[in-house]
Amino acid sequence: MPDFLLEDTFKTLVTGIDEAGRGPWAGPVVAGAVVFLNRNETPELLSELDDSKKLSAQKREKLYALLRQEEHKGNLAIGIGQASAQEIDDMNILQATFLAMKRAYEALSCKTQYALVDGNQTPKNFPCQTQTVVKGDAKSMSIAAASIVAKVYRDHLMANLAKKYPNYGFEKNAGYGTKLHIDGLKKYGICPQHRKSYKPIQEILDKN
Repeated sequence: MPDFLLEDTFKTLVTGIDEAGRGPWAGPVVAGAVVFLNRNETPELLSELDDSKKLSAQKREKLYALLRQEEHKGNLAIGIGQASAQEIDDMNILQATFLAMKRAYEALSCKTQYALVDGNQTPKNFPCQTQTVVKGDAKSMSIAAASIVAKVYRDHLMANLAKKYPNYGFEKNAGYGTKLHIDGLKKYGICPQHRKSYKPIQEILDKN
């Protein structure tokens, strides 16, 4: 379970950053940034926060709502950034992820000198000093919170995109290559939200 041990080594406020959506064939990549401004958050939130991938969709939604409530109370700051499918195609998914992370940090109401970033790749030209943390969403409370923010926000965004592009099941697969998604691609071709630089999408474009 995550805790605040990593954050406490900085002796000052620190931002946790994580992303969601590097693997899907469609939609943006989204990053979340979270700063715990104090330790006055509800115990329910602190006891249940974990790596978003380990949690059910229902639990993620609950924790996302609790995070937003704590933000409203002034106990933490949340920033969200994204990079579009077009930006992913233009600069590659790694650089687009770094861009989304930078935008998430810049969206924070409270900027910090340091950021804990999930993974082992350091964002280039970041606005503050960064420290990467492998499997950070299972170690750092701030990164775990950021992982939930990024995942739930992106799921909501893809559900909304499904209303505009209803042929691919985005509301169910979040842009991943499920059978429903593949069937939609075969029947209807791609939409503007598809990442043309991804091999499965390239193959469909090559066939048409």
